[in-house]
Amino acid sequence: MKFLFDIDRWVEIWVTITRNKMRSLMTCFGVFWGILMLVILLGSGAGMRNGILGIFDGFATNSVFFYTDRTSESYKGFNKGRSWNMRNRDIESIVRNVKGLDAVSPILFGGSSDKNVIYGQIAGTFNVKGVLPDYFKIESQELYFGRLLNEIDVREKRKVCLIGSRVNETLFRNANSCGKYIRVNGLYYQIVGVVKQRVSNISIGGRSEESVFLPFTTMQLALNLGDIINFFCVSVQQNHPVQAVIDDISSILKEQNSISPTDPQAVGQMNLAQQFATFHLLFLGIDILIWIVGIGTLFAGIIGVSNIMMVTIKERTKEIGVRRALGAKPFNIMSQVMSESLLLTSLAGMMGLTLGVFLLDGVNRIMTAQQANSQEISFFKNPEISIQVAIVATIIIIISGLMAGLIPAWRALQIKAIDAIREE
Repeated sequence: MKFLFDIDRWVEIWVTITRNKMRSLMTCFGVFWGILMLVILLGSGAGMRNGILGIFDGFATNSVFFYTDRTSESYKGFNKGRSWNMRNRDIESIVRNVKGLDAVSPILFGGSSDKNVIYGQIAGTFNVKGVLPDYFKIESQELYFGRLLNEIDVREKRKVCLIGSRVNETLFRNANSCGKYIRVNGLYYQIVGVVKQRVSNISIGGRSEESVFLPFTTMQLALNLGDIINFFCVSVQQNHPVQAVIDDISSILKEQNSISPTDPQAVGQMNLAQQFATFHLLFLGIDILIWIVGIGTLFAGIIGVSNIMMVTIKERTKEIGVRRALGAKPFNIMSQVMSESLLLTSLAGMMGLTLGVFLLDGVNRIMTAQQANSQEISFFKNPEISIQVAIVATIIIIISGLMAGLIPAWRALQIKAIDAIREE
């Protein structure tokens, strides 16, 4: 610890480094470039991750959607190719018997016939969906006015609705429309809330801002569909195996609808949880590749520093020999050489780290300004490195400096005073 606060020693190290400025500068450049590339690559990888995963932001990452398809096997007297429908009893059985469910919502689609939503003399063409309150746990919404649909609306089959922000803009010029009545497919419903979906690029039966949401039971009654369900979605509790839930739900649907247990086609599904897991594995692979490339570039810089330090030791053979003759301990010689190497790499590395963070911040500001004026989907957003990565990079810089000086320091220890003086 005493060595760290020895000002004279650090001044001596600095004088030694600046004695040949151009050589020191070129030596530092390899480390500077290695850290700069590592930071930029990591920031770019983070930007790609933020952009792609941001497309699904607001959507339950552990969700699965189920729909019906034609059967592909004969079973219990039914021919293959049979069409079938999910029904309310299927959902009730799933909720009662399947473990690990966080949210469950059947979905009905009411179509979007021309000018199907009307307020006064103003009409528009929009999607109509019938859902349960749990649906908004799966596709979360930004609430502008009022409230979401609730269990009382569903239980009492209330004639209420939730409208999207574009519907509100068209019919009410973005004013608070809660309490107003609109006509949807010929029937009147009272507006209880205005919403816009948070997720940017996933829509189930149309984007939420262009949709009208009705209580599921109300819409079943309005469409006179009995207990038929078009579609349903679930989200799975954290740390619960998603595939187990899928298997359980598929088994219940097949059993209750006389479908062969081995039929691979009849129960269609869209497993978002699996897709998100694939994305995370992809980005893990990208991160590993980036670290390999970045560390490789940095290692080339370390070799450059080590080579120059070897040259420096050769030039200072007499100086080191004199020091040994005057009683300098091996630790003093070794610490002198390794400190010079550490200072070189630390300065270069911190400059590379600082410049990399500065460049990423500049790119982020420019892209944020552009995205604010554009409605296009961005697959690259918020390129940045976390504080944890910055700390790791700093530790790498320090270790690199020590590694770069290790072999030259060992070479310096091999110099004997009498040999050094005789050689000169």
